[in-house]
Amino acid sequence: MELNDYLRNFSRASLSFFERLGMSADAASIANELVLLVLALVVTYIIYYVVRRILRLVVIQTIRKTDIPFFKFLLEHKVPHYLSQVAPLMVLYLTIPVVFQDYKQLSKVLLGLCDIYLVVVIVGVLMALVKSAADLFREKPSFKGKPIDSYLQVIRILLYLLGAVVLFSNLTGKSPVAFFTAMGAISAVLLLMFKDTIMGFVASIQVTTNDIVRIGDWITMPKYGADGDILEINLTTVKVQNFDKTITTIPTYSLISDSFQNWRGMRQSGGRRIKRAIHIKQSSIRFLKVEELAKFEQIQLLSSYIQHRQKDIERHNTRTNADKSLLINGRNLTNAGLFRKYIDNYISNHSGTNKRMNIMVRQLAPTPQGLPIEIYVFANTIIWAEYEHIMADIFDHIIAAAPYFALQIYEAEGSGDVKQLEMLNQIDGA
Repeated sequence: MELNDYLRNFSRASLSFFERLGMSADAASIANELVLLVLALVVTYIIYYVVRRILRLVVIQTIRKTDIPFFKFLLEHKVPHYLSQVAPLMVLYLTIPVVFQDYKQLSKVLLGLCDIYLVVVIVGVLMALVKSAADLFREKPSFKGKPIDSYLQVIRILLYLLGAVVLFSNLTGKSPVAFFTAMGAISAVLLLMFKDTIMGFVASIQVTTNDIVRIGDWITMPKYGADGDILEINLTTVKVQNFDKTITTIPTYSLISDSFQNWRGMRQSGGRRIKRAIHIKQSSIRFLKVEELAKFEQIQLLSSYIQHRQKDIERHNTRTNADKSLLINGRNLTNAGLFRKYIDNYISNHSGTNKRMNIMVRQLAPTPQGLPIEIYVFANTIIWAEYEHIMADIFDHIIAAAPYFALQIYEAEGSGDVKQLEMLNQIDGA
């Protein structure tokens, strides 16, 4: 015997009981309806509670015995909670026609509400399963940094759209084809409404396929004031946490349409570039006399270089019969050249530089501020604070070493410097 048969038998017995109590037919019918309604609600809740507890216990025991992460995510996203609501709904489908057998119109409305809620529950179950699968993918190394949220949002939109179609069909009694026909008629409006979503979805596919950016990448995008790590990539926006801890949002499609700088390569290489120049006053650059070289040979990083280089210069000058009564004749060492070589040897031996990457000291084109000597080297760390410490340590030494080569570093004169020079000139004149 089915559940509704038991309910009908119980309904007849209940109605007979109230009539025996001396109640009128209408009063007995109303009392019977109330009793049946309370009974149906109690049975529905008991079934929901029991099924929910059973499902939770099954999932928890599965987690303990198998240690499969997917079941943990199922529990976190309340899959047992959603599934446990299906059984009570089935009970309501059976009990509503019996409980409200004298109110056909109300019964029809309540069954329609049950249809709506069933669609909502099914969509909730599917969304919870999708979210659980997304969390499982996030833990896999091959999916680390991928814009999974973008695909999750697309699936969510499709599920909601499918649910809306089913509800439209149930409420209107029309085929889902009619819904899609109506959608086609307003497709231009829909495309305009969901333009950012569609463009973001296309951008997400291109970002993933071409591996342009990942979650956690450091990007710089001056157009949007972004300079920091990517926190999230979804259909419409990319969230970037700047180094001052502010959050900048960038349209997802701008990762395809606009230019930006991704520092992932630097992080993966293990070295961060130092590219900075000091400006030497050109009036302080000069040839070095042979008798001066003995002093420079005391500099340990230059000793062997000067000896080797000077032998080559002397052979050349002898071969070309250069008149060394003037330094300009023949070949000579210069204080700027020795300074460049010293810097090159210094950074090559510095403990903070990456020896597997480019190390170069070069001379740039002269400027009104002097002759730029550029240091191009990579620190052996990508940690910001350590990088700044290494760079400062190198340039502290270079600036302090310049006077040993009789070189002056350019510095714009301030008003205080001018007054000090005037005072020194007055003292010299006196």
